Amino acid sequence: MLYQALEIIKDQVSTYLEDLGGAANMVVLENIAKHDDPGTTGISDKVILSLVNLEEEVTLKNRSITKSENGDPVYKNPPIHLNLYLLFAVNRSTYIQSLDTLGDVIEFFQGKNYFNQANTVLNPANPALTGVTEFKFTAELYTPTFEQLNYIWGTLGGKSLPSALYKITLATVNRDATLGRTTRVSQTITNANPI
Repeated sequence: MLYQALEIIKDQVSTYLEDLGGAANMVVLENIAKHDDPGTTGISDKVILSLVNLEEEVTLKNRSITKSENGDPVYKNPPIHLNLYLLFAVNRSTYIQSLDTLGDVIEFFQGKNYFNQANTVLNPANPALTGVTEFKFTAELYTPTFEQLNYIWGTLGGKSLPSALYKITLATVNRDATLGRTTRVSQTITNANPI
């Protein structure tokens, strides 16, 4: 669900920017560190969405590995709940256009910060979203300190662009792999001798 969550957000923000009069497919999912590479195409005059960090939501980590299927215990690892840190860097042709587009991205998340299958229409033309039936996550603006921001852009190549960092909470990754099966205990027999 990691890649699919990014695709959902990319499509939603891109549709919003297009509705405001911007070009179609304004948001691209790409590594922002490549924005200065000479051979890189397709990210000029765009909003570049990059995953810059992820962390496990530790408050939901201690879950039971035992589930019940048809009355019998089944052992499966619990799903991993992730917090994703997404950088929206705006690489428009002028600085003023970049600031204006960045403001539009922030307005989008101010108006819609909760995403699920009931309030989000998935793009049928996006093949990555064909199997997605159930999802839910929230987006909140994450404001790093100047030192953290300097470190982020230094790691990504040095030259900063107008950008906003969002924390996407509780994206769930779940591989439906069974660790083991057993049958339930239906009868106990004791051969205890009285003392």
